[in-house]
Amino acid sequence: MKYQQLASEILAGVGGRDNVKSLEHCATRLRFKLHQRDKADAATLKNNSGVIMVVESGGQFQVVIGNHVSEVYAALEQAAGLDGDATAAPKEKKDGLFSRFIDVVSGIFTPLIGVMAASGILKGLLALTLTVGWLQADGGSYRLLFAASDALFYFFPIMLGYTAGKKFGGNPFITMAIGGALTHPLMLAAFEGSQLPGAAREYFFGVPITFINYSSSVIPIIFAAWVSCKLEPWFNRLVFSSLRNFTTPMLCLAIVVPLTFLLIGPVATGLSHLLANGYQSLYAVNPLVAGALMGALWQVCVIFGLHWGLVPLMINNLSVLGRDTLAPLLLPAVMGQTGAALGVMLRTRDARLRVLAGSAVSAGIFGITEPAVYGVNLPNRRPFIFGCVGGAIGGAVVGYFHTATYSFGLVSVFTFAQIIPSGGLDATVWGAIIGSLLSFMIAATASYLFGVPTPPPATADAPLHPAPLQRKQTVASPLAGDVLPLEQVNDATFASGLLGKGVAIVPHCGRVVAPVDGRVASLFRTGHAIGIASDDGIEVLIHVGIDTVKLDGQHFSVRVKQGDRVRQGELLIEFDQVAIHAAGYDTTTPIIISNSDDYVDVLATDAAAVPEQAPLLTLLR
Repeated sequence: MKYQQLASEILAGVGGRDNVKSLEHCATRLRFKLHQRDKADAATLKNNSGVIMVVESGGQFQVVIGNHVSEVYAALEQAAGLDGDATAAPKEKKDGLFSRFIDVVSGIFTPLIGVMAASGILKGLLALTLTVGWLQADGGSYRLLFAASDALFYFFPIMLGYTAGKKFGGNPFITMAIGGALTHPLMLAAFEGSQLPGAAREYFFGVPITFINYSSSVIPIIFAAWVSCKLEPWFNRLVFSSLRNFTTPMLCLAIVVPLTFLLIGPVATGLSHLLANGYQSLYAVNPLVAGALMGALWQVCVIFGLHWGLVPLMINNLSVLGRDTLAPLLLPAVMGQTGAALGVMLRTRDARLRVLAGSAVSAGIFGITEPAVYGVNLPNRRPFIFGCVGGAIGGAVVGYFHTATYSFGLVSVFTFAQIIPSGGLDATVWGAIIGSLLSFMIAATASYLFGVPTPPPATADAPLHPAPLQRKQTVASPLAGDVLPLEQVNDATFASGLLGKGVAIVPHCGRVVAPVDGRVASLFRTGHAIGIASDDGIEVLIHVGIDTVKLDGQHFSVRVKQGDRVRQGELLIEFDQVAIHAAGYDTTTPIIISNSDDYVDVLATDAAAVPEQAPLLTLLR
């Protein structure tokens, strides 16, 4: 239940249900595709305490939630019936080729990323048990656990067939069946037979068949699924509606499966080998430089969502080469940002930042760096830079030792188990450990010493107490009503002060006026909340009522538009207080200074009640 309010606020922030073209989620982010971007209110979403950051990349409107993203996604599904499927779209601007590529890759791999990471970690832990002698490779315990860890990758064409079919807009069970044909025991036996000396060539109606082991392959099934999804609507138009349910799948399977074995598979497999060998050639030129570049830039790629373009390359390396040298280069990048957050946690005097940094360190160790990057390091700038510097140095060390992983998973502390080769611990493993620790320590030390601004120490000539504050700014009351301390508001988000300091008003009438001269910086389509940016740099958030977003605009009349210039006292919103109370909602209205951190303090009036435009808040600069 606690995620339903956040889900409603996010849905309103992206422009409502009708503006959502599709929705997916990964480890930390909700990934929206919107019909019209200008209907989304990124500024208000960023100010929501349940949202870490809003990022626009790869044609997606990404709302970074953190470790609870799956719960928020489930609440969105329940609240608005969002299940990831596209809805009919109005005319919209076409995304660029690169953005579409990133969108396709993320859409295909995102649903599998959790189980891929789990399978990879389990494989790594099994390698560790063999190294220390806890299990034997020919024992029943090892075989059962290995089957559990390897099943996803062995039958990858089936899994990817399903997700690719959904992404390309076709019947995912048809494309799943195509993937099943690629890994069918009869086809695998034919492949093994074709490798024997003097094996006879087999033909499909006179056309020679090239048998390939498609287990664990990536690219062939994606191409095959795309072809099937293009043929499917064409067959649906040709076949009577009463026959489509079985005729269209039959035609897709009968055409695409042979086409895959005869043409798509061999071409895609050749492309797979070309990509793997091309990467290996570039890596071989100078692994040290490659490690430094990936260690420094990986988190930058994550910020913009560009990292999805490299995920298929890592999986393809494992499929073609049996190992991947790209993922280990990213381990110092992850540990660098985690170390930077630790340095901030140990240094800062801000209790809220310390708590946020502490949780970010815990998440970062397990491979989730968004809380550290968006919540701690980027806002303070220098810690993020120190994390990238540490990642570059550590990545160079890992590259120098030619470390490789032997299974796929999220880059995290568990990666150390995944880099153990079949022969046991060697220099490549120690290289990864040294590089990651070096990155972590450099970033943590630099962030502790230089990452958080500290007030100058008192000198002999300076008083121990600061001089009187030089500047005060006043915010007028946007409503007439009784004044209530913020901590008494019946909403934990406002009462905790996470959104900023301020006060609440229990309104006497249904009018909201501008508290300052400025412009409308943010405006919910539901009309229950508005943000004003003053000409003096004050950011005021006025939230009419508690949970009133659920009214979906009922009983609210907005008199301004986002971006409008307003004068103090100008009417912004009218609301029917009686109707809102009758609907079961509290009209207590928090007035928040969103950029409270820019001020020494925010002081509320001592009056028990205020009229419109009376002095309400005093800001000490």
